[in-house]
Amino acid sequence: MVRLQNIDLVFNRGTIDENVLFDNFSLMVNEGEFVAVVGSNGSGKTTLLNLICGTMRPDSGNVMLGGTDVTNIPEYKRAKRIGRVLQDPKMGTCADLTILENLSLADNKNKRYDLRSAVNKQREDYYKTLLERCNMGLENRMGTLAGALSGGQRQALALTIATMSDIDLLILDEHTAALDPKSSETLMGITQRVVSEKKYTTLMVTHNLRFAVEYGTRLVMMHSGKAVMDLSGVAKQNLKVDDILGKFNEISIECGN
Repeated sequence: MVRLQNIDLVFNRGTIDENVLFDNFSLMVNEGEFVAVVGSNGSGKTTLLNLICGTMRPDSGNVMLGGTDVTNIPEYKRAKRIGRVLQDPKMGTCADLTILENLSLADNKNKRYDLRSAVNKQREDYYKTLLERCNMGLENRMGTLAGALSGGQRQALALTIATMSDIDLLILDEHTAALDPKSSETLMGITQRVVSEKKYTTLMVTHNLRFAVEYGTRLVMMHSGKAVMDLSGVAKQNLKVDDILGKFNEISIECGN
């Protein structure tokens, strides 16, 4: 489904601040996999997602999505096939639009626009059905502005929006990081349900090691632009948080920290 081939990426090339992040880096994500990506700051986690989504482009190498080379395809065109939820709850919804209006706009993704109303009242029952899965009562607040919602509610709405259209890939970029513990747990439950029901190929960057262990079918740990841990199957199922902490400590010692 997703393949990064021989990726090179250098920041601030030719300057005193030159930083080689990726050097001949390759990674493949199979269709239907739910990959949790962990690592310290600067390890390449979010950059990895940005390369896949088209927010950044590599200096060399190829990014493949569903067998298509998308390396030089702009971000807005890739967005037709990718749903993305960012860390900031404000980024995935329009604060000055109601829940109904936000969902109506998302419902028009990849469709032709004309002079008809963007809000289709006939689809409201369908939107309510989607929101009922969140167990937050959002289906009864269709006229509420998104900006009036709590962070957890707004992120649940953003996840619903990201998964409404027919996408090939779901990207979760620390989507629980800005939430309180209870809201984070709720959102991860919603995430697991949506991914399982729709069988999405999913990449989730997270700093929550417990979430990385408990959710997903595969775990990848990044460090200095390399995958230093890549576990799936039985190895992933048997993984403990202490195993990840042990690897972090090992890396820290190797780096002289």
